[in-house]
Amino acid sequence: MLRTGIMVSGGGTNLQAILDAVDSGKITDTEISVVISNNPGAYALERARTHGIEAVCISPKEFESREAFNRAFLEKVDKYKLDLIVLAGFLVKIPEAMVKKYEGRIINIHPSLIHEEALRRGVKVTGATVHYVDGGMDTGPIILQKAVEVEKGDTPEILQRRVMEQAEWIILPKAIQMIAHGEV
Repeated sequence: MLRTGIMVSGGGTNLQAILDAVDSGKITDTEISVVISNNPGAYALERARTHGIEAVCISPKEFESREAFNRAFLEKVDKYKLDLIVLAGFLVKIPEAMVKKYEGRIINIHPSLIHEEALRRGVKVTGATVHYVDGGMDTGPIILQKAVEVEKGDTPEILQRRVMEQAEWIILPKAIQMIAHGEV
């Protein structure tokens, strides 16, 4: 059983996609052990509680320094003895000590381009990427990518929603399933 922790900062739509995939059997041999947010108002925490998953908030604002937060955050994560950490819209830089300690066990999802930038630059295709986290910013080895076409008349909000629906909510659960079954 792959003990998994999901880190979120906001509404938790990627978390919901993961929970739905577990409920429907698209993700197997995986236990969501904890959902951790840096934001006490994150709706993702309620999504976790509704599914009977421990929901924890640990905010950098509660600490005198970033170093103190980083230590407390790593201690909190260590408590759950996780096999996999999923950054699903987590807007906090992962401490270097955590990246090293959990090397090869942290994944992140992000859009290929910020949606306003994609529209401003006139790109025809955008999408999302799931990758392992390393010491750089979105530089770790890629697990999965999915392209999404930019359509005439798209606004940043419409494009963002399409990228979530057509890419993020598909490839993030799929990556977790692949990891749980040693396919990566």
